[in-house]
Amino acid sequence: MIAQNRESTESPALSAATTANEAHLLPERRRTMIFINIMLSCVATTTMATALTTALPPIAADLGVTMSVGQWLTSGYSLAMGIVMPLTAFLITRFPTKRLYLIGAALFIIGSAVCVLSSSFPIIMVGRVLQAGGNGLLMSMAQVVLLTIYPDRRGTIMGWYGLVVGVTPVIAPTLSGVLVDLFGWRSIFLLVIAVMLIAFVAAIVTFSDVLRTQKRSFDVISFAISIFAFGGVTLGVGNLGSAPFLSFTVLGSLIVGVLASVIFVARQLRLSRPFLDVRTLTSRDFALSVVGSMLLYFAMMGSSVIMPVYVQTIKGGTATLAGMVMLPGSLAMAVISPMVGRLYDRFGIRRLFLVGSICLLISNLAMTFVPLVASIWVASALNVVRCIAIGCLMMPLVTWGTGAVDETRIADANALLTALRTIAGAIGQAVFVGLMGMLSAPEAATMHGFNLTFLAMGVSAVPLVLTPLVFLRSKRH
Repeated sequence: MIAQNRESTESPALSAATTANEAHLLPERRRTMIFINIMLSCVATTTMATALTTALPPIAADLGVTMSVGQWLTSGYSLAMGIVMPLTAFLITRFPTKRLYLIGAALFIIGSAVCVLSSSFPIIMVGRVLQAGGNGLLMSMAQVVLLTIYPDRRGTIMGWYGLVVGVTPVIAPTLSGVLVDLFGWRSIFLLVIAVMLIAFVAAIVTFSDVLRTQKRSFDVISFAISIFAFGGVTLGVGNLGSAPFLSFTVLGSLIVGVLASVIFVARQLRLSRPFLDVRTLTSRDFALSVVGSMLLYFAMMGSSVIMPVYVQTIKGGTATLAGMVMLPGSLAMAVISPMVGRLYDRFGIRRLFLVGSICLLISNLAMTFVPLVASIWVASALNVVRCIAIGCLMMPLVTWGTGAVDETRIADANALLTALRTIAGAIGQAVFVGLMGMLSAPEAATMHGFNLTFLAMGVSAVPLVLTPLVFLRSKRH
């Protein structure tokens, strides 16, 4: 076992260096098994991030609630994720890797089982919160573990990881639609339970304690503030489409979230050992990677919702056709993600950043000029370009950003980046869906609103193009 049940009594820098060296000495077969195990768990967790978008109507009908109440199964999931993310930095550095990973997997399995057995909305909501807790822990651990055990091939490995976290959420809504039609909505949860059980059993055999733990006390005050900070912002954003902006659930939550965020940051800067080390943002490269990731998720999550609306509402297609339109893009990302990882290891971030941001800009702006009479496959082809852009940007930005941070702060950096980009994605989804609805009046959705919404997405991609041109000129990038 690597670093098993050891709590560091050395300096943090020395401890991190020792851990990195020991992780690097893991047998290649053991590293490969851990990698495959993480990929399996990621398939299950990322599936549940979007699978319920097509299953909400039958779930709401079966449990006897309205769609406005039922949507909390997705927005409440995001809210729980936003609360858990800051906590993961403490957990990863405090408890042994294997035990923590098994706890995360167990939480996800238990939450999924509760959803399967639920007969009322409050019970299934509890299950979704447990799922989100397990997902948040596993997602944060996955990136830190992979970056630790593959210090020599970070770009390549994160490229394969990006394949899973990028493609699975796109395919999940179509898969869930088929499962709902054939076997009912509970079959979605049964599927992810089966996948996660395989990962759980395999982890018992293959996982090692690759991350060194340190003695540190739990800062209850910081955690409480982080709940209001991350939770308030996520809750406010999640309610944008279902409540007036000036209501307490939207504006009130946003105000609470912003004020709590300011207090949280101020407290972390005063503490000698912060609950979540926001000083990682003083690293220029890490700060740029965070901003880039947030802008990417802002545009990406908006388009992931708008494209099915275009196929089903504007063009009158079925949910299956919407999945077929998105499929070429998913396949393109599946092909390019591992290639991008190798290119990052060879050339660095600047070229990938530039190519990816330009592709994102072009694909969004081109959608502005797609007429109503155009073939549905024109939008599908442009979505391929967009997915190539996402593949060039998603994991390379994470790898580059966390690589610029001291080894002792990788867990904090990863938790911060993941939380902020998740919130940015939620904001993008709410903003662009609301914008399309506003621009499409009086119909539910029109081509005019679709075109202008993608124009707005194109504008949001401009800062991404400027970042590598302005800030990344040195050869080290």
